[in-house]
Amino acid sequence: MAGFLFHEVVFGPVRSRRLGLSLGINLLPLDIKYCSFNCIYCECGWTPRNLPHHPGFPSREEVGTFLELRLQQLVAENHMPDALTYAGNGEPTLHPEFAGIVDDTMVLRDKYVPDAKVTVLSNASRIHIPTVFQALGKLDNNILKLDAGSEKMFTLINNPEDTISFPSLIEGLKKFRGDVIIQSMFLRGTYNGELIDNTTTLEVDEWLQHLKEINPKMVMIYPIARTTPVHNLEKIPFTELSAIAEKVRNSGLNVKVYE
Repeated sequence: MAGFLFHEVVFGPVRSRRLGLSLGINLLPLDIKYCSFNCIYCECGWTPRNLPHHPGFPSREEVGTFLELRLQQLVAENHMPDALTYAGNGEPTLHPEFAGIVDDTMVLRDKYVPDAKVTVLSNASRIHIPTVFQALGKLDNNILKLDAGSEKMFTLINNPEDTISFPSLIEGLKKFRGDVIIQSMFLRGTYNGELIDNTTTLEVDEWLQHLKEINPKMVMIYPIARTTPVHNLEKIPFTELSAIAEKVRNSGLNVKVYE
């Protein structure tokens, strides 16, 4: 399954279940998914086995130009976005000039749409890199992924590059000292003969223990909403997600469930 790709550097704005009216900023190549994870639920499909060494990222200058032109159009139309969101065809922090692009985006946001929140949807795989970590700390919505409580479930769901370890990822998330939003996808299914279920009591309890240590300012819980590369994944009912959210709330953390 090829999945859905974004063929523009700046796209939308689109209506987001979490962010309102969101103007997307795609820092990845326009013709392939380019990611450090290979999540079984990703709407962009599978990450290619052999990613190119020079994948064709849009330049920092191109991103700034496309973003400014689109913001000028939206202001002229009085169609103001609620968020400027780094998302698209993979992991945005893989762009070699991510930190500089963040600085440029903040300047353009302040100039054209000062009420919009500059946001990232990231898998957190690059937070060990100082420039990336510092750039993420500048954002209004630093939304980072944590879909599992155990390393085994992390590997089954997210299929990270070999160099990414679950304990290191958790330690990196803790270093934000609460200035982070955690997004968590819950699902059930099978893939390659393996049962995948991050809704079990054991898995949720381990996930919740990590959350307590990370102490995020918000936890976003959500189910599958789009076509996935693995076909037999189950969308978890809202009532079940709400029960998981209640555990988070009882631990003293802010949480919201999205359908």
